[in-house]
Amino acid sequence: MKGKNPFHVIKSRHITEKSTILEGLQHSTSNKCTAKCATPKYVFIVDKRANKVEIAQAIESIYAEKKIKVEAVNTLNMKPKKRRVRGYKGFRPAVKKAIVTLESGDSINEAV
Repeated sequence: MKGKNPFHVIKSRHITEKSTILEGLQHSTSNKCTAKCATPKYVFIVDKRANKVEIAQAIESIYAEKKIKVEAVNTLNMKPKKRRVRGYKGFRPAVKKAIVTLESGDSINEAV
């Protein structure tokens, strides 16, 4: 994946209810466990062949104008799910997700 465009490594931002809650944990003060999460976390769909170092470099280069520093990257491979629609049987595609932890004070605020 060397020499690739960072937009080939990072396919899209994954916005779901769980990922939104994960982003909001940095502002939470109601629970002792969530008060420890002072750094923001964001979820992205990435290329299956990308490793953690490439993902971190791609995020930093995409958001270079905001001067974002990646603290940690956690990845997980989602297996394909069985799907059935009107008698057609198939699978949803397998994807690789990356949970990116930024340094405290950094944030990605995009208009969705």
